[in-house]
Amino acid sequence: MSQAKTTSRPLRLLLSFLTGLALLLASPLAASAAAVPSPDTTVTWSVKPADTAQGRDRPNYAYGLMPGGTVGDALYVANRSPQPITLRVYAADGFLTDDGALDILAGGAESTDLGSWVSIASPELTLDSGASAEVPFTVTVPADAAPGDYAAGIVASMLVTADNGTVTERRLGSRVHLRVQGDLVPSLAIDDVVVDYHGTANPAETGSATVGYTLTNTGNTRLDPNVEVALGGPFGWARVTAADDAPELLPGSSLKRTVEVAGVVPLVLLSADVTATSQVVSRTLAGAEPSTLDPLVSQGAAATAAVPWTALAILAAIALLVAWRVIAARRRKAAHAREIAAAVAAARAGGDGTDAAVPGAATGAAAEREPVPAGGVADTEGVPEDSSPAPTRASRRSP
Repeated sequence: MSQAKTTSRPLRLLLSFLTGLALLLASPLAASAAAVPSPDTTVTWSVKPADTAQGRDRPNYAYGLMPGGTVGDALYVANRSPQPITLRVYAADGFLTDDGALDILAGGAESTDLGSWVSIASPELTLDSGASAEVPFTVTVPADAAPGDYAAGIVASMLVTADNGTVTERRLGSRVHLRVQGDLVPSLAIDDVVVDYHGTANPAETGSATVGYTLTNTGNTRLDPNVEVALGGPFGWARVTAADDAPELLPGSSLKRTVEVAGVVPLVLLSADVTATSQVVSRTLAGAEPSTLDPLVSQGAAATAAVPWTALAILAAIALLVAWRVIAARRRKAAHAREIAAAVAAARAGGDGTDAAVPGAATGAAAEREPVPAGGVADTEGVPEDSSPAPTRASRRSP
């Protein structure tokens, strides 16, 4: 019995040592796994402008500074995940996507404007589950910055690696709009206007048209354009209009737009007029306010053929039918004239002796008259040809 007890005690000590060593080695791995979640783990967080001296309950950041000016603010970040997460916080220049949405350069891309003017106090942030923090940052405008509007974004991002090795950057952030004070020159150009008409098989129905154009902000202010597209025939006949709710345009940005217009009457020539009435977006430290600048009106135009092919085909068929009937009538009339001419020619040929003459019938242009015998009647018409002249009664004298 005592030997059995002596043997079990060293074994228990050995097992305890091995268990402690395993726990010691496993702890750093567990902490590392919590900091970098796997792709299958649901990780969520939220960001918004922090409540600071620059404003409270703001949808985004908006500043107005002079060249060389500086402003400080903060980004609020909260971890909504059931585990700790580590996020990277950075700022980058903003740009417009093809559909007009504001986006920022990807992490690692170099910013040259507002994104490079933002300095983040804590570029990397680790938060426990349910924890939140404010990340301070400073915007410093260069002394030689040109007046006008600039856009950027401040984001908190995480790199996620999929099972196939694909790395995806997940990020959430807030917009930053900055107006550098100075001379504001709003300008909008409308270029590359094209129009394409779409007819229908029914000649009684109107068609439609597709109008494409390009908006380019050639000034130094943000613009909010309201676009109207008008289509009509020569001299503005049968004019129809359609509106296009174009997004805001950053200075230097360009967008291609397409508008479908219904109820277009095909009048051979179709003209398209594109008119954009733009408001200058005004931003201050207190937020948005009405612009003090007059609306900007820009125009562009184009034209194309709008031929009612179905109606023309019907008219062409009617014209061919009418032409065929006219030609047929003329041919019948010409054939009848030829028949009359042939009959006249035949009659004239008979008077020249080339054909057998009818006995007793006068031929030629005028029948010759036989000489009248002396003492006879001047007109023999009605006297039978076979009758003998009447005997002359002899006169008697008295003895």
